[in-house]
Amino acid sequence: MDLKIEKLKKKIIYRSNYRGTKEMDKLLGAFTNKYINSLDLKDLLSLEKLLDKDDNNLYNFYNGLETNIVFEKNNINSLFKNFKFNYEE
Repeated sequence: MDLKIEKLKKKIIYRSNYRGTKEMDKLLGAFTNKYINSLDLKDLLSLEKLLDKDDNNLYNFYNGLETNIVFEKNNINSLFKNFKFNYEE
């Protein structure tokens, strides 16, 4: 089980840092780095699902703007929505 979780974490880290837009690379990379080691399997799977969303909808969701999709109410989406990112980093 630990091997499966570690493989999933590596996949999530890669996908959060190589999105296609620098802004989302930085935002999702910082978010993932902050929380990845404190998440259980359920939250890791929710994070993987969040990363399946396109950058435009993720950006809009994060900034409280209208999205084309509905985001589930779960721990990861709540953490992401309330994540304080310093764009100066």
